[in-house]
Amino acid sequence: METNHPKWRRNAGGALPLFCILLIPTLGGAQTIAGRWVTVDRVLDNGEKLISILELKQDGNQLTGTVKSESFSMDVHGTATGNQFELFGPRSATRPMITGDLANGELHGMVFGRREFTAKPATAADQIPEVKYIAPPPLHDVPSNGLAKTPPMGWNSWNLFAGKVDDATVRSIADAMVTSGMRDAGYIYVNIDDTWQGVRDANGVLQPNHKFPDMKALADYVHSKGLKLGIYSGPGPRTCAGYPGSYGHEEQDAKTYAAWGIDYLKYDWCSAATIYKNSELQPVYQKMGAALEATGRPIVYSLCEYGMGHVETWGAKVGGNLWRTTGDINDSWQSMIGNVEKQVPTAPYAGPGHWNDPDMLEIGNGHMTDDEYRTHMSLWALVAAPLLAGNDIRNMSEATKAILLNKEVIAVDQDALGKQASPVKNGDMETWVKPLADGSVAVGVVNMGASAAQATVNASDLHLPGAVKSARDVWKHEDVRFTDGKYTAEVPSHGVLMLRVKAE
Repeated sequence: METNHPKWRRNAGGALPLFCILLIPTLGGAQTIAGRWVTVDRVLDNGEKLISILELKQDGNQLTGTVKSESFSMDVHGTATGNQFELFGPRSATRPMITGDLANGELHGMVFGRREFTAKPATAADQIPEVKYIAPPPLHDVPSNGLAKTPPMGWNSWNLFAGKVDDATVRSIADAMVTSGMRDAGYIYVNIDDTWQGVRDANGVLQPNHKFPDMKALADYVHSKGLKLGIYSGPGPRTCAGYPGSYGHEEQDAKTYAAWGIDYLKYDWCSAATIYKNSELQPVYQKMGAALEATGRPIVYSLCEYGMGHVETWGAKVGGNLWRTTGDINDSWQSMIGNVEKQVPTAPYAGPGHWNDPDMLEIGNGHMTDDEYRTHMSLWALVAAPLLAGNDIRNMSEATKAILLNKEVIAVDQDALGKQASPVKNGDMETWVKPLADGSVAVGVVNMGASAAQATVNASDLHLPGAVKSARDVWKHEDVRFTDGKYTAEVPSHGVLMLRVKAE
């Protein structure tokens, strides 16, 4: 599940938290939507029970208030008509976030029309735990870990499995990374996203929950396949799915990851926003960067802060190897194109060891066409993005395999120069040009229009040191010829023409 608001982006199983809302009786037996209400969101895999608290005020038919959990806090507003109501969040101006009505002293409703909930009166015992503010450290540069000389490649569990990931799934994915050819194509990281966490023991050491009975043994298994294991946390008290985060335990958690044999950490902002201001992003992320560096274990550090705070300008300084420049991707053309377009202003900051990240790949998840997935792969390669598959690689179609395992496109992404392409728009056509280490260029022309159209690549636009010597269509895997300084081909709607062009 993905949302547009980073503070309450997601939780386990892809569901939004069930915001606590209730109607209470007033004088004469009438009922109004006002007061303090509670609902149990769910019981986590580690046994913890999460609640949300909503405090609402009503003026006529207008509602205002605040909803809080351990993972997020946000303002809400809406309207009430009799026993029915709707509430909107900060980013849901055209679509109500919560709708419901009163029945028998309880509120029964839906969250975004997808998840049912029942809310009951809040009591004095229903409290969100207070979290003591811990000031972030003074700014200093964290030494480079020397990793990720090219954009990281691998697989992440969230897009497909969300909160249903477990040890057996990760092992089966590791097996499939080998048998499918993914590992040999360069996809080496197997990354566990949110919902693996248990609770902290008496010494504060975080344990995995019952889904991951032995994280060290799992890491050993993944390593035995010639792969590396990634894990997920965040700088707040709770992760996006409501599990324990690393707040106040950064050094301890870094040592735990190193002891397990972890090779990659995705560090997601989420509930840190309930404690810190955006102006504190850099020192907060620096704290974990320094903790990882102090372990002595090579661990790729992935910052997930949705592009806030101009992260591209300081991500490398806190030890980051990659940083999110966007909100969450979803398996749609609009989301994919929107995320890659946000890469444009960050281009000067990409390079070996430090990469802009427009989020994971949706290729093979079934909601875009194969032409759109080829465009997805091409654009991620052209902007030197990390290639983290998010599909079920155990059951890939031949078309999906051909896209993810295209070695010529992967070579563009993994080019040692590490330059990021930027687009030039011409009507429905958008052209991205990426210089490569051997002096050649990769060029992608994307057809943004609703029907097939002719695309022309002009040699004069490629900034080559000489005339075109050779050109290759990296999707058709065949050489093509420039005539009179140009090459023209038909590109399907939402498709891409991608060439690698060398000069004399």
